[in-house]
Amino acid sequence: MQTKILLPEDRIPKQWYNIIPDMPGPLAPVIHPGTMQPVSPDDLLPIFPMALIEQEVSQQRWIDIPEPVREIYKLWRPAPLFRAHRLEKALGTACKIYYKYEGGSPAGSHKPNTAIPQAYYNKIAGTKRIASETGAGQWGSSIALACQMFGLECTVYMVKVSFQQKPYRKSMMQLWGANVIPSPSNHTNAGRSILADHPDSNGSLGIAISEAVEDAATREDTRYALGSVLNHVCLHQTIIGIEAKEQLALVGDYPDVVIGCHGGGSNFAGIGFPFAADKAAGKNVRILAIEPTSCPTLTKGVYAFDYGDTAKMAPVAKMYTLGHDYMPPGIHAGGLRYHGASPLVSQLVHAGIVEAKAVPQLACFEAAVLFARCEGIIPAPESSHAIRGAIDEALQAKEEGKEKTILFNLSGHGHVDMVAYDDYFAGKLDDFEYPAEAIKESLANLPKVSF
Repeated sequence: MQTKILLPEDRIPKQWYNIIPDMPGPLAPVIHPGTMQPVSPDDLLPIFPMALIEQEVSQQRWIDIPEPVREIYKLWRPAPLFRAHRLEKALGTACKIYYKYEGGSPAGSHKPNTAIPQAYYNKIAGTKRIASETGAGQWGSSIALACQMFGLECTVYMVKVSFQQKPYRKSMMQLWGANVIPSPSNHTNAGRSILADHPDSNGSLGIAISEAVEDAATREDTRYALGSVLNHVCLHQTIIGIEAKEQLALVGDYPDVVIGCHGGGSNFAGIGFPFAADKAAGKNVRILAIEPTSCPTLTKGVYAFDYGDTAKMAPVAKMYTLGHDYMPPGIHAGGLRYHGASPLVSQLVHAGIVEAKAVPQLACFEAAVLFARCEGIIPAPESSHAIRGAIDEALQAKEEGKEKTILFNLSGHGHVDMVAYDDYFAGKLDDFEYPAEAIKESLANLPKVSF
């Protein structure tokens, strides 16, 4: 029985898949936070290079991957597809479980799939420095790596609770030359404002985004880079699903259900969007996003226009949101803490093309431990949500006497996330369901948009 399904280096995809032409209906406009009118390309130039702005709105279904980007992709792509034989046996299931493993990149996650092209497009546009943010650290380490590859300076605002919980992610960023600042910080007006009201703030991705956007917008030599949510980020990640489809074809298989964990949407889009195209063309495939109950954006948020950050500096987009004031609990060790979701993923969920499910933290770590003991790979806590989803699908099929082919994205390894596992084994982690009252309070502050 084949375990590892590989593609040769010359089969690295030459194009990314852009889902925008295949979306159900037109996209909602992106709104300028100051004027509350649709943004123009000129509005975005202070924070993004033109090539990425063009990708953000492109109606071209297939977009060429630049050769310098493909050359760097060769360090870890094509990524392997595994059949989880031992996990199947442990579950006693007749289902076939496959996982696409993105932990072989230098940064140990899927994030370099977009960090490398973002750094490349900035480099050719004359950018000297990148300002960005990170939560759990996968994105921060990836953009630090990419900036090192292209000779760019890099500053990363890291959510303070993650800065404290994940010191080795910080070390990785510093190893690749980045300046890492715990957020909220005294380096920006946004950070100082938060600290004035909440001096003990754990931080949030919304706050860190505010700091990074302010940093980029106030310096001529600096642009901003985001690791999730935006259309061009989702575009770059589709290399995951494109490869997975080809690998499954090599063994004559196709999934009944495709699963990815969901925070802002990049990892989920990477595995899910190429299959959403198949679904739109009539294929019978379910596409399932798994999120934490402590940050239930898709399952308990509202589909509305909201700010992408806490200080209301980033553009306003229509998405599922818990409100830009959402503050994630410090006890949550599993990542996926963003208050909003990719507008593209949000529209697909709203249209019923993508399903969403929230799962508790302890069940995710339980799934991660079982997976590690069966398959040997230690998953990133974020990836454990997708593992939990795959296990639940397999157990449900077993109960119903069905056989399914299940594909999930193992979006990174947990080698530098062992504090979370230590806390799990020590019984220090709790399940936390974000209170409905807190969500209601945060949602009361959504912007008034008339589009």
